[in-house]
Amino acid sequence: MAYYLDLFSPETFEAFSRSAQDVSGFRPRQEKTASRIQIGDKLICYMTKLSRWVGILEVVSPYFKDDQPIFVADDDPFVVRFRVKPVVWLDKEHAIPIRADHVWQSLSFTKDHDKNSAIWTGRVRSSLTQINQHDGQFLETLFVEQLAKGLSYPLDEREQQKFITHTVRRLDKVVAVSVPQDTESEPTHATQALPETRESIKMQALLAGIGAKMGMRLWIPRNDRGGVMAEWKNESFPILDTLPLNYDETTLKTIEQIDVLWLRGQAIVRAFEVEHTTSIYSGILRMADLLALQPNMEIKLHIVAPYERREKVFQEIRRPVFSLLEKGSLSESCTFISYDSLRELAKQKHLAHLSDSVLDEYAEDSE
Repeated sequence: MAYYLDLFSPETFEAFSRSAQDVSGFRPRQEKTASRIQIGDKLICYMTKLSRWVGILEVVSPYFKDDQPIFVADDDPFVVRFRVKPVVWLDKEHAIPIRADHVWQSLSFTKDHDKNSAIWTGRVRSSLTQINQHDGQFLETLFVEQLAKGLSYPLDEREQQKFITHTVRRLDKVVAVSVPQDTESEPTHATQALPETRESIKMQALLAGIGAKMGMRLWIPRNDRGGVMAEWKNESFPILDTLPLNYDETTLKTIEQIDVLWLRGQAIVRAFEVEHTTSIYSGILRMADLLALQPNMEIKLHIVAPYERREKVFQEIRRPVFSLLEKGSLSESCTFISYDSLRELAKQKHLAHLSDSVLDEYAEDSE
């Protein structure tokens, strides 16, 4: 018997709690991993945004595919499914915070780290990640004890806000959106942004280097090339002087401003915006502009930012205005990659032999 991670957002947690709790679903890209899971394996359930352990589900069937919505209105993206039996399922006030001392000091991937760090978060980034046996057994025992003791972990006002769902009705379906409360301010002096700007250049250089090792052609905006090339020092990677694309001038001007593009032949494969400013707007707007101008483009879009900006990125991606694009909601096309995840990917020894699809293991969806 093995343990695997099952991620829930506050929205899917609430929906699953209201359901019969007999089916858990995953995205199509996780089908290969799902095929390795056996009857009797257990899914350890973790709620993102609140960072709480919420339950444990026993797998009672092989995986199957079904696109009929279970509990997500109109369009359910979690079509790779298992029939499950709840062993323990906690309500949100009794869900166990991962930063509770007795939890933090017991899990192998958190105990040696500061609670304010983001290094450990890679272990709770993607559903169906296998959890080591010691951690799985500890968490299963923890859930059983919590069921008996009923310790309360009240949510503060900020945490309660994460359970408020706003929706926008498109012609084809209803889309969940966020309405961010803009309480943060921009830096007031140019020197305040300088260290972050330098860090963003390092991330652009890292993205370009990873892409080059995978055999991609690269585009870097002209204003950023000097800084990116300085980061490479003695390395030399192929940066295109012009984009080999046949689009109108408005589209080309938009594309040319995107922080990093990976191209295979004459086709853009992936586009990256490195967000280092407080507002998080500029790159997300460029991604939205691109989809609005060219709704038929099949490009994977990524926002790269420090982990502590993750929730802000997701809030902005899910603004109502971005849910009404012709191609579909921006949240369906654009994922988040943290700086730490990018550094982790860059350490892979055999990048030259890996497909660019490996990025999907490091990217996070906004749901």
